[in-house]
Amino acid sequence: MTQPTETPVAPPDPDPDPAPAALPLRRSGRNKVIGGVCGGLGRYCDIDPVIFRIAFGVLTVISGLGLVFYGFAWLLLPLDDEDENEARRLLSGRVEGPALVAVLMALAGCGIFLSMLSNGSVMSFASLLTLTVAGIGVWSQRRSVTHPDAPPDTAVAQTSAGAPAFGPGAAPPETKAPPTPVSPSWWRDPIVKDGTTGPVGTGYLWGAEGADAVPSFGAGARAGKDRDKKAADRATRGPRSIGGFVFLLALLAGGVGTAGAWGHQPLGTALQIGLTAALVVFGLGLVISAFVGRTGFGTLFMAVLTAALLAGASAMPKTITTQWTRTDWTPAAAADVRPSYALGSGEGTLDLSKVVVPVGQSVKTRAEVGAGRLRVVVPIGATVKAHIVVGVGDVQLPTEKPEDVDIQPNQKKTVTLPPPAGAKPAGTLELDLHVSIGQAEVDRAAS
Repeated sequence: MTQPTETPVAPPDPDPDPAPAALPLRRSGRNKVIGGVCGGLGRYCDIDPVIFRIAFGVLTVISGLGLVFYGFAWLLLPLDDEDENEARRLLSGRVEGPALVAVLMALAGCGIFLSMLSNGSVMSFASLLTLTVAGIGVWSQRRSVTHPDAPPDTAVAQTSAGAPAFGPGAAPPETKAPPTPVSPSWWRDPIVKDGTTGPVGTGYLWGAEGADAVPSFGAGARAGKDRDKKAADRATRGPRSIGGFVFLLALLAGGVGTAGAWGHQPLGTALQIGLTAALVVFGLGLVISAFVGRTGFGTLFMAVLTAALLAGASAMPKTITTQWTRTDWTPAAAADVRPSYALGSGEGTLDLSKVVVPVGQSVKTRAEVGAGRLRVVVPIGATVKAHIVVGVGDVQLPTEKPEDVDIQPNQKKTVTLPPPAGAKPAGTLELDLHVSIGQAEVDRAAS
């Protein structure tokens, strides 16, 4: 009885090639201008990094969000071929230059952002630009992963298709350009006769058309080597730095902006205008450097410093003016005391020593100085109830010695000063004193 033959089973089809893994999001160590964030984003999203650089520059100028995003990305994204990011190094106590710059950048951006919160139109545009760039990046990244359209390498494709890498039928080698004139080459070396110890002449027998003759010894050889070295340096130096030119323009723009607003604006507003103009120039310089030239750490540091100064200027009280003056207010009677007195910058003296307050009555007044000194002289027999607020500075009372100066921020005092013993009793004087930066002093008249 014949045994039935088994039908051979075909081997299963090989698994299709797995989908290429997406590139990890890291900072680029080669394609970078400052920290490699834009280069890493461009590589991850398959977009020209210039787009991200322009977006960061615009967001920095109009709202400060560019510095915030860039600073935190610099801290959180590790560099190529590194496992730790700058934030981890910072938390572990290794304070290095890149981490410090990233933190300063983020803090300066936060200051600018907080100062621009009241401008609804600017914040709306910044939010729209952020969402647009983020959407473009996500769309391009998904498209590059699901539809890779980059042509495969010819040698790899032929090898994977069955073509041998060596021997008959192998793929032809890749065409390469001839060596550059500044590099050593067999067809550019001077010809030496057999048995001789020196060169035959000062030129080449053959070589690149128009090549200069370089002797192989003596002063001519050294000059030729120097020329070759300079040519190689020019070839590898990269684009020319524009940092100095950007700094000069920023300095000029800041000076012009501040001078234009100095006479008719408060000090903080005038400084804001000048620093904003300088920051705009730095931002444009960083954007232009993505296309022409390059900028270094100095430009970045000055931009961060300007942003920090701008945040400080925006927080400066508007009562501080640009002109320093001395003012004396001397009411002669209780009816002449005004409800309030104000001085921008300088020394203001409110002399109430001649004001007679009847017993059982009170007189109220308010005095304010933006930056400088506020001195109030009260009658000898009056009971004084004073509420004193000093942003940064010192408070002097009649019970304290003049040399006891204690400068502190945000000082608030509410005191009641009774008349000295033996003085003729009088009414009550209520004072509300405010000094943003400087000294507030309450002094009692001698008689």
